[in-house]
Amino acid sequence: MAEDRRELFKSLGFLSSVGICMVASILIGMAMGYYLDQWLGTAPWMLLIFLGFGIASGFRNIFILTRRELNRQRTQDAAEQEEQP
Repeated sequence: MAEDRRELFKSLGFLSSVGICMVASILIGMAMGYYLDQWLGTAPWMLLIFLGFGIASGFRNIFILTRRELNRQRTQDAAEQEEQP
């Protein structure tokens, strides 16, 4: 029972980090684009370009986090199978 609860919290932590990572990437890209537009007077082009970069970065980070979590689960499953007689 305690092990199930621990796995649930790990999964919830992973999902929340994915969401935060995506939102942070998009907001950083938008902020960079907005300030570049203000500085260069190119509104709205830098905002749109850096918004695209932020979205791409968010999906890249999700890919990396997901791959890392899957590798962690595989090694954990392998270790559990070795422990069983």
